[in-house]
Amino acid sequence: MDAEQFFRSRRDSWQELSDLLDRSQKGMQQLSPEAVNRLGSLYRAATSDLALAQRDFPENKVTVYLNQLVGRGHAVVYRGEPMAKRRLWHFVQVGFPRAFRGTWPFILAAALLMLIPALLAGWMTAWQPEASVWLLPAQVQELIPMIEDQELWTDVPVGERPYTSSFIMQNNIRVAFMAFGSGVLAGLGTVWIMVFNGLLLGGLTGLTAHYGVGFDLWTFVIGHGVIELSVIFIAGGAGLSLGWAIIQPGLLRRRDALAQAARQSVRLIVGSVPLLVLAGTIEGFISPAENIPWPVKWGIGVVSGIGLYSYLLLAGRKRPSPQPVERKLNSRRN
Repeated sequence: MDAEQFFRSRRDSWQELSDLLDRSQKGMQQLSPEAVNRLGSLYRAATSDLALAQRDFPENKVTVYLNQLVGRGHAVVYRGEPMAKRRLWHFVQVGFPRAFRGTWPFILAAALLMLIPALLAGWMTAWQPEASVWLLPAQVQELIPMIEDQELWTDVPVGERPYTSSFIMQNNIRVAFMAFGSGVLAGLGTVWIMVFNGLLLGGLTGLTAHYGVGFDLWTFVIGHGVIELSVIFIAGGAGLSLGWAIIQPGLLRRRDALAQAARQSVRLIVGSVPLLVLAGTIEGFISPAENIPWPVKWGIGVVSGIGLYSYLLLAGRKRPSPQPVERKLNSRRN
């Protein structure tokens, strides 16, 4: 059989496969179940035809055509399922909150690593403000004279707020990724980042409280701070889980334990990015707004905290399976 005879004998099947592939470009839902099965059958037959064509007449235009047809078919048959809206919605509803609860001990440990140093630093600088000179990092030292004059650095001009919001989002995302990624250093990098940020937060809080502007600082912070700090805790917990997998892999090989922890941790980081965007938006537009009274800002912080933790702790829980009617009747009789 020459190339021309081969083409005439298989032309109808190839054309049918080409038509089905054209229809599938608008989505596989455009095809009926029978058409999908037919597409698979025709694709397998076309791959066999391509193998014969490459063996018998490799330089013929029929082989070139078949190679292109099989390539199109492979892209449709073996393409991964797209990130459909329902998959994204499932992650929001179930995947992210379950990942949070599954990593809860590490997130709590990360929170304590930040909050305990913050409380100690806050008490120290409120009692002895001179301690801020050696407690706070060098880049924050320039704020001390401003605080001593009972002024804050939180005023953002209206025209600069969009840029400020964008910068804050990027910075918060960077800190979160650093807290997460540093976990591969057996968790030591994550521990340092949490303790450092705790000392910074507590030191500034105590110093502003000593000079009578602590309430003003937290009026600025509270609106976005609940979400922002929660995400830092989550990122730190994700990093600590990586470190724990390296230190204590259990029955798994160390690399397998790390890979398993990484899958859970990546879900946490991916789910945290939109929260950081929300926190950055609040910090850029609402927190510095002088025309918004302080009760509203504190209310935003409280409501956002209640909403966030209600979602993280309650969403995605499995509903108890309904008890069969027969079992209920039997239990009532007994």
